[in-house]
Amino acid sequence: FPKNEHFGFWQFVSHMFLHGGFMHILFNMYALWAFGSPLEQMWGRNKFLFFYLSTGIGAGLIYTAVNYFQFNSIYNDLIAVGLQPGDIQNLLESGRYNSGILDQIPEKKLSEIYQIYNTPAVGASGAIYGVLVAFGMSFPNAKLALIFIPVPIAAKYFIPVLIGLDLFSGVTGFSIFGQGIAHFAHVGGAIIGFI
Repeated sequence: FPKNEHFGFWQFVSHMFLHGGFMHILFNMYALWAFGSPLEQMWGRNKFLFFYLSTGIGAGLIYTAVNYFQFNSIYNDLIAVGLQPGDIQNLLESGRYNSGILDQIPEKKLSEIYQIYNTPAVGASGAIYGVLVAFGMSFPNAKLALIFIPVPIAAKYFIPVLIGLDLFSGVTGFSIFGQGIAHFAHVGGAIIGFI
């Protein structure tokens, strides 16, 4: 989060090269190979590299903007119930708060603002979603046969549904794909890829 003392502007690039575990990097790199290879062959290495980095950086910027909006909304709620900026900063840094405020604000919001402030975002998924959009626009009738759906589906149908599920998960907080996923980074990468 930009107001966190550990934030560095270079993280808009470096986050794409860090992952949360072996399966995370495996799925991202498989998707990059499967959907990026045809695009690189069509566009050439330099154009594809520019596109990939642009969608990843754009995904990080959009994700950060959404987090900033959510953070400020909760921060203003905390100020409205009478917390002082120093108390809020203590909550952000330590995760501790006076339990008396739970009468005025749900614990879920306190947890959410703490998570926004302290949880790093890593992975190339935003850039991958940009690649997915470019693949879907370039090869709309390509059939995608996925393990969990045994019937091949055209890219022009599958990719928008996938982005829609991420948007739904980001807005509602109900994640179909599991916890700890930066849904708005995925949506952001898709938006930049479309642009």
